[in-house]
Amino acid sequence: MESQTTALILIGYQNDYFSPNGILYGVVEESSKVTNVISNTVHLLQHLASTPALIVTTPIFFTPNYEELIEPIGILKTIKEVNAFQMGTPGSETIEELYSFQDRIQEIPGKRGFNAFINTNLGEVLKQRKITDVVLAGAVTSICIDSTGRSAHEKGYHVTILSDCTSARTVFEQEFYCGNIFPLYAEVMTHIELLRRLELTVTA
Repeated sequence: MESQTTALILIGYQNDYFSPNGILYGVVEESSKVTNVISNTVHLLQHLASTPALIVTTPIFFTPNYEELIEPIGILKTIKEVNAFQMGTPGSETIEELYSFQDRIQEIPGKRGFNAFINTNLGEVLKQRKITDVVLAGAVTSICIDSTGRSAHEKGYHVTILSDCTSARTVFEQEFYCGNIFPLYAEVMTHIELLRRLELTVTA
């Protein structure tokens, strides 16, 4: 794995998930605290920022009337019912912990569902950069991370999922996906293991 052909895809790093005031904070709160997802992600970015690695974020936004969602079910129905991720609201904004990396993170808009490749130009961006390795971080482990990871695998990318930079709905779900589901199509490792794989010097 080489940094110049590696892309870190950040999914769901928005206030409605990760801010204590976020509408869906409670959904991932327990898992986030156990994995230390935010501090680990910041530590990862501190090391990747100076490398040639591609770093992208794929935020999810909806119009106030959620016209993008036609008869939604499951978590998308919940998102609509609780008015989460509305465009222009504080909840839809990127968490402040990532502000210092904004000049290094490329935002790819258009995500309206689970898979970050759908309705976005993520695939084109990866091709333009000649990316071979896709690394996933963010939320929710069993939904957007899994859906995007499977899609990346099917598109021919080598997929890595960071066990300590992802959040699930429960601690059990996090452990189950990292231990039983993701290894079916991806490598699972910590962000420290990734940095070492990229042959980067890890500092505190």
